[in-house]
Amino acid sequence: MEYLLFVAWLIIFAWLITKIKFFTQTGLSKAQLISIFLLKIMAGIFYGWIGIYYGGLAQMQDTWAYHFESIQEYHLLFNNPHDYFTNLFIDPYNTGVSGFFAGSDSYWNDLKGSVFIKVLSVFNILSFGHYYINIIFYSFITLYGPLAIYRVMTDVFPGKKLTILLASILIPSFIYWSSGLHKEGLIFTGISLVIYAIYFGTKERKFGIRRLVSFLIGLLLLLALRNFIIVIIIPAIIAWLVANRKPKYGLKIFASFYILYIILFFTIRYISPQLDLPQAVVNKQQEFIEIKGGNSTIPTKKLQPNAISFLINTPQAINLSVLRPNPGDVRHILTLAAALEIGALLILFVLFLFWRTNGIGSKNLVYFCLFFSFSLLLAIGFSVNNLGAIVRYRSVVIPLLVIPMVAQIDWKRLADVLSFNIKNKINIKNNNKK
Repeated sequence: MEYLLFVAWLIIFAWLITKIKFFTQTGLSKAQLISIFLLKIMAGIFYGWIGIYYGGLAQMQDTWAYHFESIQEYHLLFNNPHDYFTNLFIDPYNTGVSGFFAGSDSYWNDLKGSVFIKVLSVFNILSFGHYYINIIFYSFITLYGPLAIYRVMTDVFPGKKLTILLASILIPSFIYWSSGLHKEGLIFTGISLVIYAIYFGTKERKFGIRRLVSFLIGLLLLLALRNFIIVIIIPAIIAWLVANRKPKYGLKIFASFYILYIILFFTIRYISPQLDLPQAVVNKQQEFIEIKGGNSTIPTKKLQPNAISFLINTPQAINLSVLRPNPGDVRHILTLAAALEIGALLILFVLFLFWRTNGIGSKNLVYFCLFFSFSLLLAIGFSVNNLGAIVRYRSVVIPLLVIPMVAQIDWKRLADVLSFNIKNKINIKNNNKK
């Protein structure tokens, strides 16, 4: 019965994505849309399999824990509908806004899991509680994320559709973490909806109801599922909107705003003690240090809630969030894949430095991607010391860095250079034989 239900829902949603305008307006063919959808489903199934067979070793227990809790929530819908529809809005700790950044005993900390479990419980109504059928529904919803970014980036980098499509879909850590039944897929969708709404709204100078709704849904997803990203993305949005008014000074505007944001980050607590942002990061780091993560845990220097300590720890943060895991960190299949991916991305960066082209439709979008992504990476590096969590957390910004990079690489010139070098080597080898 489960297999028949899986096939039935698969056919229905594969047909549906070829009819929805948001998807068809990407310019991708029906076969391409269905292929991307099926790829996400396969990645989600693999994610679930890893969660069963390598759960403890690879720190992958969360996905099945969410599933089992969602089944309880699903039964609650029928046994006590009142609690089902109200429990998401009850704060048992009575901490209010003061617990916004707390890592425990806080409504806001519990909210990210509660919301995701609630979403899965809705899926269970249609799947009768089957994990792998839920992946179909999740893949459909989270397909909006990469295709929204694809539509934006193909407008920014005309004539680079294939390169952008591959970078939007086939980054291993991204497709893996954003397709499995975990929060990353919805988080990336939230980021993408915000970018999509602002980019086309400012370009066309028209913020209609749909774009406004997309923007608000995007922010709500971030607020509910990983609230600290709100603190990081709002400054980037403000800088982007201001820079769009004076495009020639985009980089200076972003740099100036971020200098101001850094000052506010360390001083706003003197205005409002509840907004002690440095202490919130220190607390988050301490929470991760106290978690026993086995071989995935990296020894780190402890932060202090002051600017000097953050400055001293910046190289460590960059190393953790950008360059790890390295070959010496490999302990299982996931760290091996992540280490290989880091190596591949570093090669792409070198190619970008030496074989890049011009022709960017919106430099301010690229500045947004850079400033937002590196801010998030620094936040991860300052607070997280578990490799599994680091790779998962950063997966939501990898496309924002990789797509602009690969879209600006002159692949034709690079291919010509490689072809020329190969021909030269063949000629030299033939001459030596003579």
